[in-house]
Amino acid sequence: MPDAEQIAALFTGAAGYRFARWGRPIVPVVFGVDAATLAIVKGATEAVVVLANAKMAETDAEIGANLMIFFFRDWQELLEVPNLDQMIDGLSDIVARLDDAGANQFRTFRFDEAGAIRACFSFIRMDAALDEVPAETIALNQAVQMILTWGERAFAAHPPLAEAKGVAVIRPEIAAVIRAAYDPVLPAVATDASHALRLAARIGLGGAA
Repeated sequence: MPDAEQIAALFTGAAGYRFARWGRPIVPVVFGVDAATLAIVKGATEAVVVLANAKMAETDAEIGANLMIFFFRDWQELLEVPNLDQMIDGLSDIVARLDDAGANQFRTFRFDEAGAIRACFSFIRMDAALDEVPAETIALNQAVQMILTWGERAFAAHPPLAEAKGVAVIRPEIAAVIRAAYDPVLPAVATDASHALRLAARIGLGGAA
């Protein structure tokens, strides 16, 4: 299992240590997929929410759906989505940057007054590389990435998923961090790396309260 230093690296980026978990039930909505893929994406989301001991709901009283997942073929398609530019500041600049970089994924979070996650927008451009990846793997990867505010390079060396008997699963150490992160005795938001020591302690206790 990961130690405090390894955990701290998962939540450290250019702005330093930044940890946040959801502060409200998660309400997903998925765009750009057929019914079969929709079921896969929602199933993966529910599996990660259950792992975290978080909650899902049918609607968010403030914004309806607070986890919006978009699948598409071209970044420019996002500029045609009604009202998306009102939800994503600087959408046209973001699209131009991602298009130029040839990126196939991007996500951005919104936070409540306390700093906990209140919404997440996840964008997946289905390029040739992702076309070769099973839908279950893509869905599970997205679910893991939205459940916490991981650092920019958290999974640069090792992806959050592994393969077991031909099926994508969450790496045990990442699953342990997710479970510990949602322990109710821990804060929903942290900006000091000493928080990683507390996560490591919860993992060492097996997530016991």
